[in-house]
Order: sequence, then structure tokens, then C-alpha cells
Amino acid sequence: MKLALIGATGRTGRHALATALDRGHDVAVLVRDPSRLPEATRDRVRVVVGDSTGPVALADLLAGADAVVSALGPTGKQPDLHTRTARSLVEIMTAGGPRRFVGVSGAGIDVPGDRKAGKDKAISWLIRTLGGDVVKDKPAEHAAWAASGLDWTLVRPPRLVDGPAAGRLEHDAHRSTRSTKIVRADLGAFLVDVVERDLYVRTAPFVATARA
Repeated sequence: MKLALIGATGRTGRHALATALDRGHDVAVLVRDPSRLPEATRDRVRVVVGDSTGPVALADLLAGADAVVSALGPTGKQPDLHTRTARSLVEIMTAGGPRRFVGVSGAGIDVPGDRKAGKDKAISWLIRTLGGDVVKDKPAEHAAWAASGLDWTLVRPPRLVDGPAAGRLEHDAHRSTRSTKIVRADLGAFLVDVVERDLYVRTAPFVATARA
């Protein structure tokens, strides 16, 4: 499969990239600084230099791709980055790019059909109340994809932590997870799983590293 990967140099994106390459996929990556790519992967990917909201760079990245994977993380410098990226991608993908998109959202947002536990509803309320503009970006991003008509998935993880992949996941389209954290390596691998197995199309599943 030909994958277009955004956020490949980030703490989750590096794991998604390594997983995609290990599984034999043909990967193109969009990066601002190619030197931040892990040395072991630089010669194994097609590199496009640019910004995730730039239409020229995005069109180059998506050329010939079967699916788009985004592991963009939040940034205080661009609090609406995910929404602007979504809008740029929707325009290009609708005009003739790939129809499949898999990205990372957050467990704090609410979508129709959710069955969150009481504590998770309280946490979501606190995040929305205290999180500022970066938190507002996530519901707006979801709205952009939900209105697109494309085959999107926005994965909703809880707290992200570093460490070796556990390989144990719990995930559901609407029911919040029992575990309150996910290892970034597990999240990166799950993004590739969703693309490969065509999981959770037009939904925003919760996912976490399952407790041992």
C-alpha cells in the first residue's frame, strides 16, 4: 500500500513510520526538516518538505497515495493546526486524491453516539473548560472530516506515554476505554492497523494500551 504520512518526525509519528516500513508499505512523508527523520528510515521514504496546511506540498505528498495517515501532535504556536490541515486535505482529497484518512484526535472530545463512563465525561468537561484554543481545535477538526463525505477515521487516545510497545490494545467506536493511557508505540502501530484493515470508517474510536 502507498501511504502518505504527516507528522513522521513526531513522538508518535516515528512509530507509525517504522511500523509502516516494517510491514512493507511504500511511504511518502511530509516534514519541515528532513534531518529530523530517523537515520534508519531516510533512504526508505519519499520526502516532501513543507507544511501540513500548504496545498502545493500536500498535493505532492498525496500524489499516487492509497491513504493518508496523520500523527500530528498539538502545538501552542498554531492552536488551529489540525482544523486547517483537515480543511486543506479535504479539498485535495475530494478533488481527486485518496479517499482514506486516518488521524489522531483526543479522548476529551465528544461525538454523537458516545457511551462514556461518568469519570470520562467529567474529564472531558474539564479539558474543554480549561484546555484553551488547542482543545477547541479537535472538535472543529472532527466537524471538518464528518462533513467531508470521505472515508476518515479519527483515533481518540487518552494520555500518551513513552516506552516499549505493549502490543495489548482495547478499542471501541463509542465506549471509553478502561485504561487511561496509551504507549506511543502502540498508537503508531494502531494507526497503521486501521488503514490496513479498513477499521472504523467514518467514526472516531477510543483506543488505549490495555492493562496487563
